[in-house]
Amino acid sequence: MSGHAAPIPMTARRSGPLTGTAEVPGDKSISHRALILGALSVGETVVTGLLEGQDVLDTASAMRAFGAEVVRHGEGHWTVNGVGVGGFAEPLDIIDCGNSGTGVRLIMGCMATTPMTVTFTGDASLRKRPMARVTDPLSLFGTKAYGRSGGRLPMTVVGAADPVPVRYRVPVPSAQVKSAVLLAGLNAPGETVVIEAEPTRDHSERMLKGFGADLHVEDTAEGRVITLVGQPELRAQTVAVPRDPSSAAFPVCAALIVENSDILVPGVSQNLTRNGLYTTLVEMGADIEFGNPREEGGEPVADLRVRFSALTGIEVPAERAASMIDEFPVLSVVAAFAEGTTIMRGVKELRVKESDRIDAMARGLEACGVRIEEDEDTLIVHGMGPGGVPGGATCATHIDHRIAMSFLVLGLASRKPVRVDDASPIATSFPAFETLMADLGARIERSN
Repeated sequence: MSGHAAPIPMTARRSGPLTGTAEVPGDKSISHRALILGALSVGETVVTGLLEGQDVLDTASAMRAFGAEVVRHGEGHWTVNGVGVGGFAEPLDIIDCGNSGTGVRLIMGCMATTPMTVTFTGDASLRKRPMARVTDPLSLFGTKAYGRSGGRLPMTVVGAADPVPVRYRVPVPSAQVKSAVLLAGLNAPGETVVIEAEPTRDHSERMLKGFGADLHVEDTAEGRVITLVGQPELRAQTVAVPRDPSSAAFPVCAALIVENSDILVPGVSQNLTRNGLYTTLVEMGADIEFGNPREEGGEPVADLRVRFSALTGIEVPAERAASMIDEFPVLSVVAAFAEGTTIMRGVKELRVKESDRIDAMARGLEACGVRIEEDEDTLIVHGMGPGGVPGGATCATHIDHRIAMSFLVLGLASRKPVRVDDASPIATSFPAFETLMADLGARIERSN
């Protein structure tokens, strides 16, 4: 049974200007998919820039358990010798996905149409997260799943021996659900169709095409229709992973609220299904320059120049939520230092992430002196202006990496230090966070 590392309390203190270059890690979503699609391909896939956070390392271990040869050659440089679509071997042991909702849901999808029985588990946080949103559509292929009440891990999934193609409308915006269904469709005959009312991050579609899948996307009156022809032979690729816009959000937002800061964050993905935060920050008055636009690994990227800014609260529309769902916690921190009120709508998906992120951020911000309003699908932050947040609280992270990093960013510009009870989950997505922020001049230290 997966456990959780010993807690690492950290404290962030009001800092002088942040300066320098922030080399953020590779994109987590693309790193997961590069390993999985490499394992489902024929030949050797070469990956550079792979995020070596624990979430991705757990996915690498899972691909080995299914029979792929996954080798690390140096920092961020990996190769995957795949077994082909339908070539997975039944694992000899339980698949432990640690803290990764993306990892477990995508892996369930890619084994769901191969006749095998696999048991999945994860850490305490992952075992609280709902899996029925994936196992329900996978059951349409003929897959069976047996888990704890509420469709939670540990869970045993029995892959379909004679899978059938499906047509599935995603009920809530979720790239994980969409991707799981598409991955299951790879080993089903005929055409699997996924319909999205609201577009979500499209890394799976881009990468499936890149690996040779017959996949078409069409915008129609009923939504975004993705059609995948099953049982292809995927071809090994070379994948250059761009830098993660969700990880970049933390140094970017820190620079915006710490007075006189001026930093460079190079090579950040500007995928239109992931850039909602940056659109929002610019609307709030953020001084961000998007330099040297180019393409890396099939993804648009740019170098971000970020300076301290006087920000104004805005209303973030619900239709933007899917493109920034992981960034709302740190946006709520930025909103606390803006003038006026920031209203974030369409955020109910945050309640079923690694933690209930709306509740976690609301309680922590309130403890630091910020006035908050919330309902099931909305978070409202009443800004206190530059340097106006009192701080001084210890905030609970609930085994959630993004909550931990968000409150540490808060402490860099608050009047009093902000402590988090456990920063150890940060290693799941951004293992270099502590060092990178210190190199910029941030005062973040481990505490007792």
